This record gives sequence, structure tokens and C-alpha cells, in this order.
Amino acid sequence: MVVKVLVVDDSGFFRRRVSEILSADSNIQVVGTATNGKEAIDQALALKPDVITMDYEMPMMDGITAVRHIMQRCPTPVLMFSSLTHEGARVTLDALDAGAVDFLPKNFEDISRNPEKVKQMLCEKVHSISRSNRSSFRAAAPAPVAAPPVAPSTFGRAAPAPVARAAVAPARTAAPSTHSPVPKRKAYKLVAIGTSTGGPVALQRVLTQLPANFPTPIVLIQHMPAAFTKAFAERLDKLCRISVKEAEDGDILRPGLALLAPGGKQMMVDGRGAIKILPGDERLNYKPCVDITFGSAAKSYGDKVLAVVLTGMGADGREGARLLKQGGSAIWAQDEASCVIYGMPMAIVKADLADAVYSLDDIGKHLVEACL
Repeated sequence: MVVKVLVVDDSGFFRRRVSEILSADSNIQVVGTATNGKEAIDQALALKPDVITMDYEMPMMDGITAVRHIMQRCPTPVLMFSSLTHEGARVTLDALDAGAVDFLPKNFEDISRNPEKVKQMLCEKVHSISRSNRSSFRAAAPAPVAAPPVAPSTFGRAAPAPVARAAVAPARTAAPSTHSPVPKRKAYKLVAIGTSTGGPVALQRVLTQLPANFPTPIVLIQHMPAAFTKAFAERLDKLCRISVKEAEDGDILRPGLALLAPGGKQMMVDGRGAIKILPGDERLNYKPCVDITFGSAAKSYGDKVLAVVLTGMGADGREGARLLKQGGSAIWAQDEASCVIYGMPMAIVKADLADAVYSLDDIGKHLVEACL
């Protein structure tokens, strides 16, 4: 099946280059282009593409505003292009909150220097997100009613208002899960959560449901570039009642704290509750890798780990979950209906490793029931 793509960017060079790269794939058809967010909305409604590639800084209407309108009027998988800077990371996270599925770094040098690598990465992303679950495209948890007015940013987009920890509420009232029974309480020593595509919003939904006195230390493994994880941890820390930070070598696990694996590196835990950060091994596809962290948790904590695998492409986490399962730990998987990409959780379920399968909006409350 041919994937129809709409390319949106105010740079004529970038529009042409992206269109050329995508058109070289016989299973991708560029059906149109747009130079700003307003044109993107009009073209999305008229052409009904399978995927939209979107820049964020454009005249007339920025990419994030356009994504919000598109998700309201004609939900379509959006791949954002972003700069590998701290500000670029914050903007990209805003776009994911607005409904974008995934992102790629916008690096003109890479396009010139590594055209084959760029082509492979871009086409693989487009094919993957074309199969994403459109029913999962909805905005992340809203700010409380009492939040201050939203302030404009230098890019013409809306910057998220500050959110008080204690005021955060679940995005909506979730329907009871029909997949698995309510979990039994156990004295877990660690909660380990792994995810990829769709993960930033999924983690936000889960972690904002946890109370400040959540008793079990948490480690988070999200496939994400090195420039993004610090900004993502800061965002989660502002939204959640628990504390969240990017993990550093020597950090100690403690209740009420979630440690996010740094992008480009590997994170392990030991039996003393200490975090070990290792260089990202080039032989590994994922940096950070869920299997690495899960495997170290299996070795250090035996049957005292509760591992959760959320939305994402591929099967990272399956082998680590297998080690955890062999040691007697519990494995949960997100259900297909609430996943953006039902890849990593499906790998867990197909390998018969899942002790429970829950919808995204149920996972946070079930973590509280299992641990508190």
C-alpha cells in the first residue's frame, strides 16, 4: 500500500529535499506541499494524506498550532522536524502534546553528508507512523483550570502554562480495564517503565496519576536523543506530584523519584539502589535500551520489580522482560487500543510475558493499587 505524504515547511530547499527523498521510495507518494501551518490545515483537509511531515517555525501559523487544528478536524499522523537543542526539545515536546506522533532532527548537514542514512531513517519513520493508531491522537493532560494565562513565545507558538504539582489530575476518567484484573499489592523495590514512539505523552499520562508519596522508586527508559531527555525530565517534573529528573551516574533510587535514562547512553541499576550510566554502545540499536535496564533490574532485584512496557515500535524490552519474568517479577503491557504504535507491548504479549494488559489511562491507578 502506497503511503500518501504531505510535506510542510517554509524552506523551499527543505520541502524539495524531503519530497525527493520520500519520492525515491516506491511505496511513498508525496501528494502535496505547504509553506505554513494554515496551508497545512487546508491541504490536510483536501488531500487526506496518510502522514504529514511538519516544521514548527513557520510564518502565518506555526507547526504546533497547525497540529492542534489538524488533530481536531482530521486526525493524521504527524512527523515533526526539530532542532537538536534544548529549546528544540521543548518545542518538540509541545508538538507531541498537541498530537504529533514522532519527530526527527532537522539537520541540513546530515542531509548533505549522509543522504542514504537520512533517506532510510525518514522513510522508515513515515512507513511506521502511517500504521499508528489514530484513535490515540489526543492532547496530553490539560493544565488545571486555575493555571495562569498562556504566554506567547519567540516562535509564535503557545508556551505551556506552569502547572502546580498538587493540581494535576488525570486527563479524563478512564473506563475500567477489561483485559486484566486489578493487581494485587506487593512490596516492589522498583518500577521500571520502557517506551518509544508515543511514549512522551504516555509517560505523562501515567506519571501524573501518581501521588507525591508513591513508595516505590521508578526508572524510565524512553527512546530519545541526548539533547531531549533533560528537557523531557524537566517537563515531567513540573507536571507530576512525584519528582522526575534525568538520571546521572551515582544517583540513588528513592521513593517519590523517577529517574529518566539519558539519551545516547545506557542506564543500569544495582542491588544497592545506585544508578550506573554507561556510554551508548554503537552495536546497540537503542540508546537508551529498555532491555539493558530491565536486565540489570532482574539481576539486582529478583522478583521485586514491576516492569511496564508502553507504546513503541519494535521489540525493545522483550528480552529484558524475559529475564525479569524468569526471576519472578511482574510484567505489564499497554493494550493495543490505547497505543500509538502497538509494537513493544505486542512483543511482550506475543512472547507470553505479560502478567496484565491495561489501557493507558488505567496503568497509573493500577500502579498506585499495586505499590501503595
